[in-house]
Amino acid sequence: MNTRRRFAQFVTRLTAATALVGLGAVSWAQTTAPVTLLNVSYDPTRELYVEYNAAFAKHWKALTGQDVTIKQSHGGSGKQARSIIDGLDADVATLALAGDTDALHKNGGWIPKDWQKRLPLNSSPYTSTIVLVVRQGNPKGIKDWDDLIRPDIKVITPNPKTSGGARWNYLAAYEFAKRKYGGEEKAKDFLGKLYANVPVLDTGARGSSVTFAQRGQGDVFISWENEAYLLEKEFGNKVDFIYPSLSILAEPAVTVVDKNADKKGTRKVAEAYLEYLYTEEAQDIIGKNFYRPISEKAQAKYAKQLPKLNLFKIEDAFGGWDKAAKVHFADGGTFDQIYTKK
Repeated sequence: MNTRRRFAQFVTRLTAATALVGLGAVSWAQTTAPVTLLNVSYDPTRELYVEYNAAFAKHWKALTGQDVTIKQSHGGSGKQARSIIDGLDADVATLALAGDTDALHKNGGWIPKDWQKRLPLNSSPYTSTIVLVVRQGNPKGIKDWDDLIRPDIKVITPNPKTSGGARWNYLAAYEFAKRKYGGEEKAKDFLGKLYANVPVLDTGARGSSVTFAQRGQGDVFISWENEAYLLEKEFGNKVDFIYPSLSILAEPAVTVVDKNADKKGTRKVAEAYLEYLYTEEAQDIIGKNFYRPISEKAQAKYAKQLPKLNLFKIEDAFGGWDKAAKVHFADGGTFDQIYTKK
């Protein structure tokens, strides 16, 4: 069955289930104490979840009568996953890549192995991609990935050992080089030159954003698309951004952190919190905050600001996150090899 059709069917079922909850849960919730959820996420989702959390809290209150407060935690995606494994009491994890979320299963069984099957589209209610942010007017004439290895260019990007966004950046550049120059060895050489142009590796995407936009370091910032739009809004007279000829389809995924939600008794609300991301109201908020919505209605509304691009999937280019992580980001992997040569 077509994935879009499955998504539409899910939304229909969710709407019907919501109506049933509304009929039966009000009296229950009115005698239930307010609940607090902790959403542990990655760097550039701050603004998205501030708006989304307010919408969900209003929806849940109207539906059940229960007050819900959602707290947010943000940082490099890999670092955030490690924080949950080390005991951060997250009810839900909304990390930058499925590989980071998989670590929650592999290190302590915080979530089941098949966690991505619990929500539509592999539990990815929105997508994004990677773009290049430059100084206003693009004084260095940067047009594509291959400009980033020029000796006169300083590149700002986070550390792929701690940042999920940085891993998307790395893989987008790697696949571009593999296609343009021919083969893995050429791609490794390209990435080695690119990282030789990186003066500082921040731990997360927002830190790199600050380094580029506020501290004025670098000629180009490899950025999430939504972060580029936020920079343009805040520093419109200082930055521009460009779409490279090829980039990666980033698919951030979401999950309930089962161990914590069951221990705290928050599973029902936590599940509803993530399911609500697939509703049209939430999809509109997602598009408004410069992430790429998955609903056709929201896609049409935000088509001008989020144009169709030449994007590849990690499964097609790298065999999925497990393989990519082992080859490129594990200790002694390709990134370590090229960066130690820097």
